[in-house]
Amino acid sequence: MNETTITARPGTPFIEVVREFDAPRGRVFRAWTDPEIVPQWLGPRGMTMKVVEFTATPGGGYRYIHADDTGEYAFRGVFHNVVQDELIIQTFEYEGAPNDVCLETMTFEDLGDGRTRVHGRSVYSTVEARDAMVASGMEHGMRESMERLDEVLAR
Repeated sequence: MNETTITARPGTPFIEVVREFDAPRGRVFRAWTDPEIVPQWLGPRGMTMKVVEFTATPGGGYRYIHADDTGEYAFRGVFHNVVQDELIIQTFEYEGAPNDVCLETMTFEDLGDGRTRVHGRSVYSTVEARDAMVASGMEHGMRESMERLDEVLAR
């Protein structure tokens, strides 16, 4: 079973996430960048996701809304760099905390034998902003997203 490692070292303004997948790098990258696939896995179970905008190219943007019985939660960002099957650099902003933008970098490593490691790093403007994201339940949502992505990749 693949495990998600989430690290938020005390006193640092970043969060690191590492996850391995039993799928080729191209398929994992496509799941991360295809607006038809992203809603199938991104976010915790029990939430729906509506994609408003999603153009995974340098200079493109995204906006999506997660919803459940308690409300709606909108997120947006800009893709700064997208290198096919290798790298995504984007901003990430929860619209409920405007002006608290983080910079995310995801690398996609081919491990051979049809396996891929994704390494993500989210850099926040302050340790306090990072801690607020951790306190919001981000870890739970990230773990469930990675489990759901495993399920999508297996289909």
